[in-house]
Amino acid sequence: MAHAIKHSFNMLILCYTFFLLLDLSHNFAFAFTSQDYSNALEKSILFFEGQRSGKLPANQRVKWRGNSGLSDGSGSHVNLVGGYYDAGDNVKFGLPMAFTTTLLAWSVIEFGSSMHSQLGHAKEAIRWSTDYLLKAATASPDTLYVQVGDPNQDHRCWERPEDMDTPRNVYKVSPQNPGSDVAAETAAALAAASIVFKDSDPSYSSTLLRTAQKVFAFADKYRGSYSDSLSSVVCPFYCSYSGYNDELLWGASWLHRASQDTSYLSYIQSNGQTMGANDDDYSFSWDDKRPGTKIVLSKDFLEKSTQEFQAYKVHSDNYICSLIPGSPSFQAQYTPGGLLFKGSESNLQYVTSSSFLLLTYAKYLRSNGGVVSCGSSRFPANKLVELARKQVDYILGDNPAKISYMVGFGQKYPLRVHHRGSSLPSVRTHPGHIGCNDGFQSLYSGSPNPNVLVGAIVGGPDSRDNFEDDRNNYQQSEPATYINAPLVGALAFLSAESTAV
Repeated sequence: MAHAIKHSFNMLILCYTFFLLLDLSHNFAFAFTSQDYSNALEKSILFFEGQRSGKLPANQRVKWRGNSGLSDGSGSHVNLVGGYYDAGDNVKFGLPMAFTTTLLAWSVIEFGSSMHSQLGHAKEAIRWSTDYLLKAATASPDTLYVQVGDPNQDHRCWERPEDMDTPRNVYKVSPQNPGSDVAAETAAALAAASIVFKDSDPSYSSTLLRTAQKVFAFADKYRGSYSDSLSSVVCPFYCSYSGYNDELLWGASWLHRASQDTSYLSYIQSNGQTMGANDDDYSFSWDDKRPGTKIVLSKDFLEKSTQEFQAYKVHSDNYICSLIPGSPSFQAQYTPGGLLFKGSESNLQYVTSSSFLLLTYAKYLRSNGGVVSCGSSRFPANKLVELARKQVDYILGDNPAKISYMVGFGQKYPLRVHHRGSSLPSVRTHPGHIGCNDGFQSLYSGSPNPNVLVGAIVGGPDSRDNFEDDRNNYQQSEPATYINAPLVGALAFLSAESTAV
């Protein structure tokens, strides 16, 4: 009997040890190193080369892409060649492209010193967009060109950008058809980029800032939403649901930082109340800039004790508190596996933008030993870093499905990405034209994409951590530039933070 009890006890110990080892193996299997984050950073920037429109440069690294959209704008006698396709289609949408650019620039401004060998590539990614935005802003007086391509026609085809034969209509905002939202976001992008290039290319930086100021003045003087002016060619694709006040305050905030011109400080003080300064909003995206604006402006209070911006620290805290489990004002939704969940369509855009804001705010807080105040609770900067790291790690593979949502990173990642160029044979291997309707067999095929869109972050799993690697499920499998842009900064931060720990 005693022998049997001893045997059972030993078996119990062995089982316990086995499951403990299993648990430890889970914990350590995804203990990402500084090198892992650096590798992911490199890929996250490389992705933008797969999204390029225009004539590709000699140093293009994504070799399966070719030149495209070389006559964009010619029908309206303007040069709109270049820029980025936003996601898996072949349209150049101005609002998400400008937001992508602002976030890429912000990533470099805050964390460029941690990018090392990737800093040059990050700046190239920004410049590919700002070169285009400068054309869009200066081609005609009192006009901003905000889109190339009719999305309704484009979406009826599944073809490579190199083969496009859909209408390349151009769309613009003007005094008669205003677009304060897209214009102010464009101003923010140019202003933020001017900071990036201030030391390395002062002349280009001056051009960016000067153009940003003109575009912002245009956005402010001729007020209105581009959704009203352009209706069915921007809606429902990139409707400005939040209106344009958030972009005006966001644009002014970036011009204040880039120019140090006191007129923008005055603008913020005079207009902040009516433009959402006191609104607590919990979603930061290409549409709604309010949480980002609060954090941009909180920097001056946290680092310089500029009293005019103390209220922005309070509202930044409110946003951060909403994300922290255990906070009295916690209200975010997380999946059972721990992923922030905002919506079923392209949810990872909110995860990457929130993670970037968490890490940027943590940096600002560390500058003066500040904390986040959530009612009676206080959270130090390290708590924000911990939360953001969990989100980034989930994306990179530390999740119930054990899949990396970054294409080309890790052992298992999405193979059937909703992306025309990636899913069709490359022009390098199949130079013959593939027509509008001929590509649909690739869309519906169960085969992996022939061209790996390295670094792309897809839309991501659902609220129960389930992911369908299905090219036709665009909600989960479509990448986008604005998903990647904030992740660039987050990965740079974590690569350096992991070294320091």
